[in-house]
Amino acid sequence: MTDGVATTSGPGTSDPGRSGPGTSGPGTSDRGTSGPGTSGRGTGPAAVFDADNHYYEALDAFTRHLDPRLGPRVIQWAEIGGRKYHVIGGRVSRAVVNPTFDPVARAGALSDYFRGNPEGRRPQDYLVEREPIRPEYRDRDARLRTMDEQGVERIWMFPTLGMIYEELLKHDPAGVGLMFRAFNRWMDEDWGFAYRERIYAAPYMALADVDAAVAELEWALDRGARAVVMRPAAPTTASGQRPPGDPYFDRWWATANEAGITVVVHAGDSGYSSNGYANDGFSADFAGSGRPSIKMLSMERAIYDFLASLVFDQLFERFPNLRIASVENGSEFLPDLFRKLRSAARKLPGFFREDPVESFRRHVWINPFWEDDVAEVVQLMGDDRVIFGSDWPHIEGLRSPRDYLLELKPFEDAARLRIASGNTTELTELRPVKPVA
Repeated sequence: MTDGVATTSGPGTSDPGRSGPGTSGPGTSDRGTSGPGTSGRGTGPAAVFDADNHYYEALDAFTRHLDPRLGPRVIQWAEIGGRKYHVIGGRVSRAVVNPTFDPVARAGALSDYFRGNPEGRRPQDYLVEREPIRPEYRDRDARLRTMDEQGVERIWMFPTLGMIYEELLKHDPAGVGLMFRAFNRWMDEDWGFAYRERIYAAPYMALADVDAAVAELEWALDRGARAVVMRPAAPTTASGQRPPGDPYFDRWWATANEAGITVVVHAGDSGYSSNGYANDGFSADFAGSGRPSIKMLSMERAIYDFLASLVFDQLFERFPNLRIASVENGSEFLPDLFRKLRSAARKLPGFFREDPVESFRRHVWINPFWEDDVAEVVQLMGDDRVIFGSDWPHIEGLRSPRDYLLELKPFEDAARLRIASGNTTELTELRPVKPVA
């Protein structure tokens, strides 16, 4: 992780999915069909289900339900140089410039930058203006009012800090379980898992301690969760790292399979090494953003490896009712992944019970980056396996979720409806295994 001093013009909210231009590199699409300032209101389906919204965590999100005696082991606040930082596992985290999120950069502040940066500006230039944190970033009723103004019917809600903190405590798998047990209870208390059947906050699942993970999933199901979320990474257990499809985790996957709940794999800090070619670790620091980084070429490595390993470890053969949604991980990895899956099937005849690409398409849904070519993703996956997400209100996201509907204009009405709402609606409905008669 980068522990350097953040730039004063940095946002304090760089999105875990793309990690800021200084570390992962920007999107380079110049398709730009929605253009700056467009709202998309009155365009496309009336019922929009945004599969990628975020909250900014309350100051006590990780500590409200954590035994204070566990603070030094797990997480606590510290003030350094007039700023507040989380101390995780006894180490100060500077991954986010301002983890209080007050003030905060405006939603979609970098949207033009990720559209191809037509004005040739530095990322810092887009982030000079900040504002006090808005009520809708932390209050569910205020969020509902904002959704009404945006023309958004329903949303999936994911963590901001929560997507990067597992990596920082991975040396203590039991501590990871304690952290996210407390975090999920805050989430349930402040947001709920199916608030008014419009806001679906996804409890965070860390497989590091499999016993704790199974208990957490069972608790979340009892509390009405419709989707759960994890990062794309090989969990670090007490006996070391294991791929997510390792039979060691089968009790957890079996529980998800039986309940028929969607498992969202959302971009976060996956702990990947650049092997000396670039600075490692998630950071919202924009230092070095004036030059390319090797991470621009490997942004989607984590989800590529995660999903490939599920197929290679035959997870879907063991648990045929699983549904996996990849959110905010992009989609440019798909063509190469499909080539590799087909190559593996040719080189290992008889290993797969069916074409691994077809298995992938049946069990996986893809949320492209909003600047990706959605037509290519539909061609690869089918329009019934693509979901839209705006990343609102993160800086790399859209200014307004419905801006994305302009990307769907080339499609027929039925396909637009599936991508804008129908597919995520189906994923939000539990699909439990039917008992054997």
